[in-house]
Amino acid sequence: MPFVLASSSPRRKDLLARIGIVPDMIDPADIDETPRAGELPRVYAARMAAEKAAAAAPRHPGALILAADTVVAAGRRILPKAENEEEARHCLALLSGRRHRVHSAVTVIDAEGTERHRLSTTIVTFRRLNAADIAAYLESGEWQGKAGGYAIQGRAEAWVRFLAGSHSGVVGLPLYETRALLEAAGYSVG
Repeated sequence: MPFVLASSSPRRKDLLARIGIVPDMIDPADIDETPRAGELPRVYAARMAAEKAAAAAPRHPGALILAADTVVAAGRRILPKAENEEEARHCLALLSGRRHRVHSAVTVIDAEGTERHRLSTTIVTFRRLNAADIAAYLESGEWQGKAGGYAIQGRAEAWVRFLAGSHSGVVGLPLYETRALLEAAGYSVG
């Protein structure tokens, strides 16, 4: 059964390699990722993963499709994938010294069209950041396109005072949940 990763994220591809999986094809789903009014972060993450998988599945009959979405949430607020320094600065200032949640949802659609879903929620607490911390991080460029304006697998990891949950989920693909979904779909994980 061919394995299709419905994501252009190099981090997800690298995380899959950690558990011995190399996708046969990468086919990112191009969908509207606008949150619905009042949509909770965990519901939004699950909906995005499911919609990405559903968008890719018709293009690959008989394949196993994997899609994921990762959302950084401050309370009920969904933080954006930072596209500019001002967004990243705002996210980092908001997360400074406080606990936040990272919801990482995974959807797998097997060759028969059966959908399976899992959601990982990780609690992350940053130390208090000063203006110099934020300025140096912005200069690094690691924040670009990252949910919540940071990459935990980079320099921001040094800010983490506390983490409860899946480190790989914060990076972009919770490996425990992913492996369980793939095995349930009959895909052999090395």
